[in-house]
Amino acid sequence: MPTESEAFDMGRLRWRCRRGLKELDVLLIPFLETNYADLTPALRIDFAALVEEEDVDLLDWLVHGLPAPAAYAALLNILLQRPLHL
Repeated sequence: MPTESEAFDMGRLRWRCRRGLKELDVLLIPFLETNYADLTPALRIDFAALVEEEDVDLLDWLVHGLPAPAAYAALLNILLQRPLHL
């Protein structure tokens, strides 16, 4: 679990959002750039933890719609409801 200071380190978060998989990159990078600042401190910590997860898990949760851990439910609800800009 990331520390609070790691959760607010934009450079580190930006690096972790660059996954090399287009499906994840088009979700995570724009979310960081346009929505992260509006998150509560608790959701920012959740986002920092989310981007530390394995790519295969992120694909399952974000792209394939498989259930994610309950700890990410509020964050994923926000992330998946924002419009995609491809």
